[in-house]
Amino acid sequence: MDHSTSLLRLIFLALGAALILLVVRSAFRLPRGIDTPTSTLFDDAAAAGSSCTRFAPWGCGQADRLTKPKAAPSHSHETDVPRHPLDPLTVGEINRALELLRAHPPFASSPSSLAVHSLSLDEPEKPMVLAWRKGADPLPPRRAVAVVRFRGEASVLAVDLASGAVTPLPIPASGYPTMTMDEQVALCFAPFRDSKFNATIRRRGVRLSDVACLPISPGWYGPAEENRRVIKAQCFSAEGTANFYMRPIEGLTVLIDMDTAKVVSISDRGAGIPIPAAANTDYRHARHMQEEEKAAGLGYQKVRAPSMEPAAPSGPGVELVDGHTVRWGGWELHLKADARAGMVVSRARVQDPGTGAHRDVLYKGMASELFVPYMDPSEAWYFKTYMDAGEYGFGLQAMPLVPLNDCPRHARYVDGVFVAADGRPYVRENMICVFERYAGDVAWRHSESPITGLDIRESRPKVTLVARMVASVANYDYIMDWEFQMDGLIRIKVGLSGILMVKGTAYSHLSQTRENEDMHGTLLSENVIGVIHDHYVTFRLDMDVDGADNSFVRVEMARQETAPGESPRRSYLKATRHVVQTEKDAQVRLKLYQPEEFHVVNPTKKTRVGNPVGYKVVPAGTAASLLDPEDPPQKRGAFTNNQIWVTLYNKSEEWAAGLFVYQSKGEDTLATWAERDRPIENKDLVLWYTLGFHHIPCQEDFPIMPTVTSGFDLKPVNFFESNPILKQRPTMEDDLPVCAATTA
Repeated sequence: MDHSTSLLRLIFLALGAALILLVVRSAFRLPRGIDTPTSTLFDDAAAAGSSCTRFAPWGCGQADRLTKPKAAPSHSHETDVPRHPLDPLTVGEINRALELLRAHPPFASSPSSLAVHSLSLDEPEKPMVLAWRKGADPLPPRRAVAVVRFRGEASVLAVDLASGAVTPLPIPASGYPTMTMDEQVALCFAPFRDSKFNATIRRRGVRLSDVACLPISPGWYGPAEENRRVIKAQCFSAEGTANFYMRPIEGLTVLIDMDTAKVVSISDRGAGIPIPAAANTDYRHARHMQEEEKAAGLGYQKVRAPSMEPAAPSGPGVELVDGHTVRWGGWELHLKADARAGMVVSRARVQDPGTGAHRDVLYKGMASELFVPYMDPSEAWYFKTYMDAGEYGFGLQAMPLVPLNDCPRHARYVDGVFVAADGRPYVRENMICVFERYAGDVAWRHSESPITGLDIRESRPKVTLVARMVASVANYDYIMDWEFQMDGLIRIKVGLSGILMVKGTAYSHLSQTRENEDMHGTLLSENVIGVIHDHYVTFRLDMDVDGADNSFVRVEMARQETAPGESPRRSYLKATRHVVQTEKDAQVRLKLYQPEEFHVVNPTKKTRVGNPVGYKVVPAGTAASLLDPEDPPQKRGAFTNNQIWVTLYNKSEEWAAGLFVYQSKGEDTLATWAERDRPIENKDLVLWYTLGFHHIPCQEDFPIMPTVTSGFDLKPVNFFESNPILKQRPTMEDDLPVCAATTA
């Protein structure tokens, strides 16, 4: 085909696309304040001729998400109003905040130069929220907090939505704000504008149209990397598979200036390393259906999930009130989506079966940071030490949940309303699901043995409430569950799935490796190494156990020796309670042979027999960082130095890695705050717990990982006078649903 024919085809395709766009825009009237993006971001995506892979599910299609109305919406986000002091900003409030920001000097001089990195609710002070009563009190004044950049300078501002006042707030000494989704998407295409990069790709034997690039945060490794926002892009071949992550163009790293989107330098250390084959890497069901026809049902291809869910015993059901308040099984809590934390649980209160009153447990809980360091010090890998919440935005990466697969059929859903870089709101549908779970577990039971002569067989089913959010941060998927039990226990779980970040290699079999060679991972398939890495998820838990002022108690367990002749026993275990006075004394590194319990108690509230009411954190997922404390990634991730921290409540201390994480030095972290050693006895305190995973990849992780889950518990300890589910009734046959039989 000659060039003139190709040009004519291209012109006709462009005209056809423009006509379709015109028809679509005519068919759907846009909500006020929302319009098609005016930046060239999506034009760049179309023009590059390559895959905008990292954010393809909604990044490249963000225009559709901004403009396409929901089918049969339960309510209109455009007309929504806040009903609770902690409700997230509505579409109308976001538009109001943007209007005020654009009119604020110096932004008013060039509103189009204003980039909004985050715009969220500036939550009212805690006493105001605790005092508020629905139906009796008006909402506290609504304010927003904005993180913006204007002509290269970052600002943090409080925006009073009623008065219109815009007030500057302090900014961190180092680092940059969380990347916007717009620039993350745009940076996928920046390398393709560089002729040297294109020549390098061709030299590696890959067509430009098959290349998919990822923007990778660079961390911080010294003064040479300061005073300029940069990002590193690495690329893959998407030829023959949707799972391009398994086809790295190894050793190729592109350094990009984020403000100019210009390539600064290109490093290619991958000479002689082949691109792994696409065979057996695709994980899509449609692709495996095609393969199944050829393979005649070999292996597990015929295995699938049951067509019907197990019938749950009739329970209290899930009540979703005003879009964000959840009531279930004696629990009441507030739930919302957050661009950085993902899912935020607030005002969690549980009903006391003795009095019927709801009692405070948790004022606010969320994932504060996710630190993911890879264990390969080579040129193309050393900088891969991600801070997924602070650099990319954990909530920004959350995908719409898939009904029947991510969540059961009876789940209720909560949308997220976020802000694009130009300040305009958009809706992330089905970001959080809430559902009742019955998995055949037992809440409590006892059967008497025949020797007692008592015919007693008592058992109760365990039914729980789950709030779930899933973030797809490039290759990895994080499944975040908050599970509430009727006995007052809260279980916080993180599931890891998705796709490994792999390294290309010349090896196709272990016999080719040198003796004692450190591959920094596992050979998973021909030419593919799964690199060893860690995951640390640090949770911020503002505990308010029966009130805001609490104490942290370490219950130490130690062996005690008996005196000669005192007992046939030589030793026993003794528990000693130690009420912690200051923040440094509350720093905990778990030790297997020095066991402890960790209680948050209200010393002013006692049970009828005199015990202080409390909750305890039950650790699990206890992997600890083995990096050198002076290693730059660990200095930035110093909040993982301990599994447990306790700090004095400070509204501004929410993000364990600091407010500005991107290219930060680690000067404003949880570890820094705790060094102040503030008194915490009988104070409003915050508990921090880090859930840790060491991941040495294995072949079962290829080409996509089965979910691995760990978590920890917040468990009542002398909070109730007795077993709070003692009077739960057993499930009977009449409680089960009856399905009418059908005949052909």
